[in-house]
Amino acid sequence: MTNRKMFFTMLWGAVFRRRSRAMMAVIASLVGAATLFCLASVCVAVPQQMNEEMRAYGANLIVTPASATGKSQGIDTATVRNVTALIGAGHSVKSAAYRYESVRINSAPYTIAGVDVKAVRALNRHWNVTGDWPGSGNVMVGRDVADALGVKVGSRVTIGYRAADASASASSSASAKSDSDESTETAESSAQGTQSTQTTQGEQTTQATENGRVSSDIMDNNGTEFRIAGIVDTGGNEDSIIYATTADVSKLAGSKRGSDVVEYSVNAMGDELNDIVNNINRSADKNPNTAVKAQTVTRITSSDTRIIAMLQTLFWIVSLVVLVLTLVGVGTTISSIVSQRRNEIGLRKALGADSRAIGVEFYVESGIYGLIGGLLGTAIGYVLARVLCATVFGRAIGFDWLLGAGSLLLSVAIAVIASIPPVRRATRIDPAIVLREE
Repeated sequence: MTNRKMFFTMLWGAVFRRRSRAMMAVIASLVGAATLFCLASVCVAVPQQMNEEMRAYGANLIVTPASATGKSQGIDTATVRNVTALIGAGHSVKSAAYRYESVRINSAPYTIAGVDVKAVRALNRHWNVTGDWPGSGNVMVGRDVADALGVKVGSRVTIGYRAADASASASSSASAKSDSDESTETAESSAQGTQSTQTTQGEQTTQATENGRVSSDIMDNNGTEFRIAGIVDTGGNEDSIIYATTADVSKLAGSKRGSDVVEYSVNAMGDELNDIVNNINRSADKNPNTAVKAQTVTRITSSDTRIIAMLQTLFWIVSLVVLVLTLVGVGTTISSIVSQRRNEIGLRKALGADSRAIGVEFYVESGIYGLIGGLLGTAIGYVLARVLCATVFGRAIGFDWLLGAGSLLLSVAIAVIASIPPVRRATRIDPAIVLREE
């Protein structure tokens, strides 16, 4: 019998003669591999899954006109289409455009937003709407507006538009939108909005008073009657806005123009999202006539990053603990196996067996335990990760073959590393002492 054949014969006998000990070593590797693979799969999938879930809570990127001329004319359809194409290159994206105008109800000033109802509804699934969304001749008012007017769903309001208010609408509303979302360039937006608003307020003061008396224009309650189809309650800036279809706002204002703000919900986060913003701003710099300014919504993006970072940190800490426990479990089992075979090792050394050959046999035996445990544990870990993601996120995850191969190699490596201390002790056994005990 050749040395190689003898080696495999002894290895086979060592594994299957002591099934209970071998089973314990396999189970220790299995538990570690299953836990580590499950946690690693979830940790890899969590950023994408969380990002998709957070997209239901509104935009993480907004685009506004960059120049004073753009603020008065808005962002035209062609520019919106180009920006959307730039953002959508390699990313899934949802968008909604808003046109803001200043209007009056019972002589009190309010802001009305002309929107594409389908786009806004798809982008802001978290909005709590009582009643229906806007339609032709129907508006949706924010909770603060409804409380101030004392109206409810089904009530009718007369909305008046004044040309004197129009110049303040685009800049102040767009700036307010940016402020409410805590965007990264709020200070600049606020400064521009304040300058425009101050100029407009001077014009309005001149028109609003005549010989020290209140002008009849500010007390004029004429306008277009709309039915309140619904009331939106978000707890944010949306509660102070009136929403109508873009067609109704254009008809009310007597003119068509571009959007003041375009919101985007992009399936990207962190540096990737910042790169998109920089690309838009660089493209806009090359064409000042259609310049727009893109900025992230800090409130959303910072929440994404913070939550995902905390979850990933937790997963890696748990993984480290499991890794240590697996090392201890496999090492203890191998130590027990070596102790049981102490007399056998002494006899083999007395017959001339090399310590290195004995050590290789134990290392290979430990590797086999790790391989079997890794295969079974990886399969179980994938099932657990799939069930976990389906339960928490409502989505299935695919099998990551690279992660699976890593799990197998790690299981084998842990088993071999854990066996080093007991194997080194075994190779130092004095055969004379063992034979004397016999």
